[in-house]
Amino acid sequence: MQVSLETSEGLERKLTVEVPAETVAQALENQYQQIARSAKIPGFRPGKVPMSVVKKRYAGEARQDVVSNLIQSTLSEALTKEEVNPAGYPAIEKADLDDDDKLTYVAVFEVYPEIQLADPSKMKVEKLNSEIGESDIDEMVETLRQQRAEWNDVERASKEGDQVTIDFVGRVDGEEFEGGKGNDMPLVLGSGSMIDGFESQIEGMKGGDEKTIKVTFPEDYNKEDLQGKDAEFDITVQKVAEQALPEVDEEFAKAFGVEDGSTEKLRENLQNHMQRELTQTLKTQTKKQVMDALLEQNELQCPSALVDQEIQRLKEQAFQQFGGQAPIKLEEFPNEPFQEEAERRVKLGLLVGEVVKQQEIKASPDKVKETLEQLAASYEDPQQVVDYYYENPQMLASVEAVVVEDQAVDWLMSQAKVKEETKPFSEVMKINQQQT
Repeated sequence: MQVSLETSEGLERKLTVEVPAETVAQALENQYQQIARSAKIPGFRPGKVPMSVVKKRYAGEARQDVVSNLIQSTLSEALTKEEVNPAGYPAIEKADLDDDDKLTYVAVFEVYPEIQLADPSKMKVEKLNSEIGESDIDEMVETLRQQRAEWNDVERASKEGDQVTIDFVGRVDGEEFEGGKGNDMPLVLGSGSMIDGFESQIEGMKGGDEKTIKVTFPEDYNKEDLQGKDAEFDITVQKVAEQALPEVDEEFAKAFGVEDGSTEKLRENLQNHMQRELTQTLKTQTKKQVMDALLEQNELQCPSALVDQEIQRLKEQAFQQFGGQAPIKLEEFPNEPFQEEAERRVKLGLLVGEVVKQQEIKASPDKVKETLEQLAASYEDPQQVVDYYYENPQMLASVEAVVVEDQAVDWLMSQAKVKEETKPFSEVMKINQQQT
């Protein structure tokens, strides 16, 4: 077998393979014999069809199968001989059997880029720090109170914080528009759930009042035909209700899973939950900073085959988020919205992989255990979850991969120029929400 490798543009390579005629002839003979054992031809008993008849009848099919089988069996050997590692399965550009039955085919593929990591000490990383204070727990308790609030009807004029139930009809240029009409809609004044000026003009109205208000849709409104348009809304207030918050007492604590009704235990549980969330958020933010710096310091060509695979994974994830209610079929999802993120992920995978290789990083058993315990902490029986992972090699391997990546990030952090910044808990969580 003769093999030659040609370097094309960028990462693309062309591998030309020539399989000698005697190898093809032997493969054809074996294929004909296999066909002969099961061939059903009128006038002949199964297995007794003359070889000359088999070759005449099945020549085209046999030659096609032999070409396919020989490419499959020789390609790996040819790649090994040339010491190349394709990024994705090679595409067969052409495959020809000449008159002498010599097979020649060309395999086209991309190779992984050669990575020369930049000096990590030149990386600049900002590390966020934060702590949970009593005021943060107070705010969380208040949020829980809001979740269990009741609304009591009142006869007075409405004010900010009240819930009004309204009927409304909207018009632009004197004409009603789609989505501009509603009945019995509850609206908390001051919530900002309506466009600017809508809620503030309802303040002071009470049950039975009617009023026409004027507003302007923002320039970036989600309906293009309404962007920047002036509108009028006829408002009828059906009723006004004020919020009644529950007391933080034994009953309240039990409602949130504290069996003995201890409000102190409730605050302790909340702090533990908030701490887990904060720890994960700070870790995620630090990791993002490291990854951004790693990309900034290292230029890298991306094998398009790997990017295409990542795009497909992202499309499948997006499709699953629709829960079977996606507006279009998976195969109709365009690639463009996923291109940039796919390239980022592929580049980071290659760069982090090189860090792991160079530093010979392996998953620390202690860190694997710690990660599993953190993962299981929110479950009713954490140990059962931990045991489940240890008993399932595939599940455990996924956690080990995460740990290896985390250890690579830790190593990069130890080499980089790190600037630490402390921010309040609420601000850190707000940053997290904006990025998810």
